[in-house]
Amino acid sequence: EFQLGDLTSPPLELGKFDLAFQDNGPGMTKESLANIFEPFFTTKEVGKGTGLGLSVVYGIVKNHNGYIFCESTPGAGTDFHIYFPVLGITAGEIALEEPSAPVEAGGGSETILLVDDEKSILEITGEILTMSGYRVITAESGEEALEIYQREKGAIHLVVLDLIMPGMGGHECLLALVKINPLVKVMITSGYTAQITTQTAIKSGAARFINKPYQYDSLLEEVRGVLDEGPRQPDRGLLPLHKIKGV
Repeated sequence: EFQLGDLTSPPLELGKFDLAFQDNGPGMTKESLANIFEPFFTTKEVGKGTGLGLSVVYGIVKNHNGYIFCESTPGAGTDFHIYFPVLGITAGEIALEEPSAPVEAGGGSETILLVDDEKSILEITGEILTMSGYRVITAESGEEALEIYQREKGAIHLVVLDLIMPGMGGHECLLALVKINPLVKVMITSGYTAQITTQTAIKSGAARFINKPYQYDSLLEEVRGVLDEGPRQPDRGLLPLHKIKGV
């Protein structure tokens, strides 16, 4: 039996509400269980799942000061326990407030070229950017990204580029983009935090770096920040490394 979550055992303090879910499915391996709350992690084939469901659940639980705890045994199913704090007041004592306007990270109407070799990331991130008002063009490789940029560089305001890809990697693609247009704005993303690789990409002309897995409000904030910086100057260091998230 494998366990994962905020706790090694259910909370003992009083005043907690336990919401439990149980299935009799195939269960999970220790390796799968260790990654279930990570955004984009999925054991399903491409196109069958995005790997965002449990990461969203985890975020909701933590935002409500709760705990989530999972136990799974291969061949014997999986149990989830979610613990929420109890307010200690009755429904009649709750003062209803007018809902406030949601705080948004900010969107826009610019065109973004999104480059990543993982289709699920292209699909979900592209949808988030589109819902925020942006026009999104996707590419599954550095080679495809260069073809698109050559064709539509006059209309593309920002390139969001995965650093680690098969074939032409993100760094090589970045160098080619800068060669095509020294003023191009590129924001690199990566699940790897090797500082040498990141520093090299920044020095090569990237505007910013954001770590995967990223929160979507952080992504939208960074995208808006790059777009609002104004025209890029080819002879300036864009951002000091200590100010770049993930470096």
